[in-house]
Amino acid sequence: MRKLSLISFGIAVSALFGTQLARADQLADIKQKGTLVCGTLGNAEPFSFPNPQTRETQGYDVDFCGAIAKALGVKLELKLISVAARIPELMQGRVDVLAANLGWTPERAQQIAYSDSYFVSNQMVTARRADKYKTPADLSGKRVAAPKGSTSEAGARKYIPNVTTVTFQDAPALFVALQQGKVDGVVLSELTLVKWKHDAENSPVPIDILQPPLFVEPWGIGMRKEETALIKQVNDVLSGMEKSGEAKKIFDKYLGTGTTYNLQRTFRIEPIKG
Repeated sequence: MRKLSLISFGIAVSALFGTQLARADQLADIKQKGTLVCGTLGNAEPFSFPNPQTRETQGYDVDFCGAIAKALGVKLELKLISVAARIPELMQGRVDVLAANLGWTPERAQQIAYSDSYFVSNQMVTARRADKYKTPADLSGKRVAAPKGSTSEAGARKYIPNVTTVTFQDAPALFVALQQGKVDGVVLSELTLVKWKHDAENSPVPIDILQPPLFVEPWGIGMRKEETALIKQVNDVLSGMEKSGEAKKIFDKYLGTGTTYNLQRTFRIEPIKG
């Protein structure tokens, strides 16, 4: 009986370590299957959004996913997901990596691994011009919307006194809610709000972006914590993109001079300091 118990124990230990090794070798699995599955939002211009002509998903996040897949020598497969589903999809193994407006927070960093920061986002508040709000603090006690499960939602509750948060699944729904007067303001990435402001300028309901920024957040590529080989590989790719100038080219393509946003790149790819 004792011998049998020891054998059973050995089998259990082997199975446990075998499972851990398998989980920790996702990089090899990706290369073997020949595909990198990247979770992205698909409705967050300029990061991931449908091309008006082809309807294929394109954008800043998509190009970074493509660069990682190319460096790994595999094909890119995009999986469109909601804000709230980002971490569950990753943890359940339905995507290999996340490039989905994924702002760093201490709480998320306990669940998943972040790559080095490949984008830095000002989180801003927008409101209808007719309401004459000037600063985020002017929305104290008001109804402010944000994507469900996002850092924008958490930031609204943290930085706007006595706010009532209202959540929606995606950015277009937030824009409609603001224009229809269902909420008093919206918290989102500055870039999305710049595009909104441009689009709404000649509409019956123009909007303004309130100053100063509500908070600033670094974005990283999300991965599972145990995938050490994949994490290193992704960071090596990002570092190479910074050195070669490819990262800046992607920024300029979607956000730089001549685009709707007309921004200058003021950050570099570097480790996120928690």
